[in-house]
Amino acid sequence: MFKMTPTILRNFFSKRATRRYPFVVRQPFEGVRGELYNEIEKCIFCTLCAVRCPSQCLTVDKKTGDWSCDVFACVYCGICVDGCPVNCLKMKTTYRPVIAERFVLSLKGEPPKKKEKKGEGEAGAGAESTS
Repeated sequence: MFKMTPTILRNFFSKRATRRYPFVVRQPFEGVRGELYNEIEKCIFCTLCAVRCPSQCLTVDKKTGDWSCDVFACVYCGICVDGCPVNCLKMKTTYRPVIAERFVLSLKGEPPKKKEKKGEGEAGAGAESTS
């Protein structure tokens, strides 16, 4: 017990070793992967983010344009951000704020419209002009 006394006294009178988060927040490190967000206007709903997500926290519905993320299941690895072909997924340099209730981040966007094939329209026009 007497071997621990100097350590106890030193810790008792020295500065605290931890911060009182969320009241005291330090600056994030360079390249930190913080809160995930989606620029839903750019999203093409290709589902690559949901397929590549190791924690399966993302769900994408191509038909209705719904994108959702279970933020409590997300491990903030950044694989979905790296796999996004249109770069609509981003990670902020700040962490998700402290909350008391579980929620799912849901966003509603406009899925891209399917384009008509050029070959079908041109073939019909060419057949009419040769007759």
